[in-house]
Amino acid sequence: MGADKSLITSHAVSKKEGSVITSQTTGAALKREAEGRSRTGAPGAGSGGSSAAAGVDSPYIQIDRALKRCQYSQDALIEILHTAQETFGYLSEDTMTYIAHELKLPLSWVYGVTSFYHHFNLKPQGEHSCNICMGTACFVKRAGEIVETLEREFQVKAGETTADGKFSINIVRCLGNCGLAPMVIMDGKVHARQTSESMLEECRKVLKG
Repeated sequence: MGADKSLITSHAVSKKEGSVITSQTTGAALKREAEGRSRTGAPGAGSGGSSAAAGVDSPYIQIDRALKRCQYSQDALIEILHTAQETFGYLSEDTMTYIAHELKLPLSWVYGVTSFYHHFNLKPQGEHSCNICMGTACFVKRAGEIVETLEREFQVKAGETTADGKFSINIVRCLGNCGLAPMVIMDGKVHARQTSESMLEECRKVLKG
């Protein structure tokens, strides 16, 4: 399971005067960069643009604590990912690269885990999130119509967040409760046997507060 640290990289590509500049940053370099930012008060890597006040800990401090608590066990990957998401709100590429480096796992392995489980967000989420199951049973029972209805009503595509940051729509893999199809999870609450109309009403109610 171990991987050469030099192979676990984050690729940042920027264009300047027609040329493409590619930088490769290892997990160790990300940590040094984050610590430097914490000393200067610049935005922390993977923090979605939030600023760390001068003199405070690295934005990765919570991840580091979880890693130490789990003794850097690769079996603790999911627990570490949950800690990272609770810290930053989502899992950026830099954050996943850092975790892969610290656990000596291929970045592809970490990404595979985060993309398989619906609990993990790879993009910043809105204040409210609606996760619609598109497993076989839910798909057959017209879950796709729920997606289309919400996309049309709130003017946002699945996998994205509304411009005001209030609402995110996500399509997730089978949630393992096929008897409840079509199934939707709204802000962590399970809604079973939904229709386009019932889910639209629920979303409107939640967004109105």
